[in-house]
Amino acid sequence: MTATGPAPFLRLTGDPFELGRQHGAARATALRAFLDDGLARMNHLLDTPVSLSSLSPTLTAFRKEIEAATPDLAEEIRGLAAGAGISHQEALLLQLRREITGYRSTRRPNGDCTTYARVDGGGPHTVLAQTVDLNGNLDDQTCVLSLSRSGARRGVLMLSFGGLLGYLGMNSDGLAVGINLVLGGQWRPGLPPYLAVRHVLDSAGSVEEALDVLARLRLASSRSLTLCDSGGAACAEFLDGRMHVVRAKQTVHTNHFLHPEFIPFDELNVFAKNSSLRRLDAATVRLSALPESAAPRDHLALLTTPPIFVPDNGDIRRERTVAVVAMRPVIGDLHLLGSRPSALPQVFTAGEMSGAAGS
Repeated sequence: MTATGPAPFLRLTGDPFELGRQHGAARATALRAFLDDGLARMNHLLDTPVSLSSLSPTLTAFRKEIEAATPDLAEEIRGLAAGAGISHQEALLLQLRREITGYRSTRRPNGDCTTYARVDGGGPHTVLAQTVDLNGNLDDQTCVLSLSRSGARRGVLMLSFGGLLGYLGMNSDGLAVGINLVLGGQWRPGLPPYLAVRHVLDSAGSVEEALDVLARLRLASSRSLTLCDSGGAACAEFLDGRMHVVRAKQTVHTNHFLHPEFIPFDELNVFAKNSSLRRLDAATVRLSALPESAAPRDHLALLTTPPIFVPDNGDIRRERTVAVVAMRPVIGDLHLLGSRPSALPQVFTAGEMSGAAGS
């Protein structure tokens, strides 16, 4: 749910350009207003304002990386621009907001997503659930996309914010992907992790296939991706072009590195690290107390209580919970709450990612 009501649901079909064009056309008014609001609200978050012209070299460098790694998504970005009536650079900027704002380890606030996956041994109750903690007051930019690409073998159901082609979601093969921010290393032009999530869901039907796809990508910034299917779960952590994987039947991830090779390079400040540890402990304990047959409402309830749920304190620069998601990839449903835990969730089902258009 957004600040003004249910998150818009868009059913997109066609070739990559057409997927983007339909997305842009449906969200044109909202995306243009977002770009006009401090350049997609980045200038409300940054100490030094930026402009589209000042960012031109950065956008060009990222464009080349996206075109080389994921040409279909590069074409979808062009379609987004055409449909929304914005420039190609503006459409690129919408994919790169997080990489452009970057990070300063001494100034991290306390939010930034709690994610877990639990496997039901091939049964229907396998789940990937997470909070989405973002700054910039992005409630009004929440959107759910059903993507059926011409000639593709699988459909994708994706949660998106502000014109992003990817954020978190699942596909019709029963693979779900969640995402957490982790901080470390050098952020530089590469494939933005949000687009990497989308590329994985387009390209892979299982955790093992997803890990193989991810191993061939050069991500622009540090992240953790939680992967889940009917047979297993894994957290893939990324730092400076390297990937390490943590596997378990039950995985919980917040915002600090878990793999021993990456722990020494963690740049969370002590306050954010303590918050991350508290949320990790709380989620682990609460998840262990839930039966394997727990319903999506139980997982949403787990994630909408402190310290996991981060309420709004009125500061646009502070990360807070703008969405809570529970996905059951075997059943094929996605349950979505916004920033009001008392609201009723929206439910999206397998029929809304029924496969490729024209296949």
